[in-house]
Amino acid sequence: MTKNRKNLFVYIFLIAGIIIVLFPFFWMILSAFKSDADVYSYPPRWFPEKWNFDNFLKVFDMVPFGIYYMNNIIVTFFVTFGQVFISILAAFALSRLNFPFKKLLTSFFLITMLMPFVITMIPTFLIISNLKWIDTYQGLIVPFLFSGFSIFFLTNFFKTIPNDLQDAAKIDGCGYFRILFSIILPNARPAISTISMFTFLGQWRSYLWPLIATNTTEMRTLPIGLRYLVSEGGGEYQIMMAASLMAIIPVLIVYMFCERQFIKSVAMTGLK
Repeated sequence: MTKNRKNLFVYIFLIAGIIIVLFPFFWMILSAFKSDADVYSYPPRWFPEKWNFDNFLKVFDMVPFGIYYMNNIIVTFFVTFGQVFISILAAFALSRLNFPFKKLLTSFFLITMLMPFVITMIPTFLIISNLKWIDTYQGLIVPFLFSGFSIFFLTNFFKTIPNDLQDAAKIDGCGYFRILFSIILPNARPAISTISMFTFLGQWRSYLWPLIATNTTEMRTLPIGLRYLVSEGGGEYQIMMAASLMAIIPVLIVYMFCERQFIKSVAMTGLK
């Protein structure tokens, strides 16, 4: 009985925490379909009296939301793909190969993790300015193709994969790239999914660098567009909620796609 009571208190606490966390999300979804009367009604209405889909169309009329959305998709996709690809190659070299100054290079990667972006922001801006990359996709993508955290994370994960698998592949005549793509990567799917999701989320909501590196509306990204919408929309909260709902959809899709990899065991994958 005592154990059941403790479990009951734990379940109640967890359910209360879930409600607190998810309440703003559900309120955003419902508010995106409300009219002015529903938003400012008292007492507040949970569900709209009439589901209004015109809020989503008004977002595109008030600001060039489609341009912001497409720019954010392009930049986020190429940054995520490029950063994960470079991190995989670097992590494989640091975890599986022996070469001069390996420890020194690893220390350099760790040092980059200790420096906040605001320290390197001005030098990075001067570099892309000299390269004439201001207001271009190159200026938004290239500075974020390298990540010390991603390399360090994957390096330590690759080290947990048994060396016997690599040795067996060498006996079969596999080269380094065959070992990487046929042995290491299938066993590292959970880690790669985690890094991909973190990179995607970090880049999708990036605001400061796109604001600095772009000057025209045609190159602005979604977080900046949402800020413009707040200025244009004023007190039309249902419009802002509709834009926020559209902005969060890709994040949910990426999370649902990557979440499946989290539950897979690395040891089971190796034995398989």
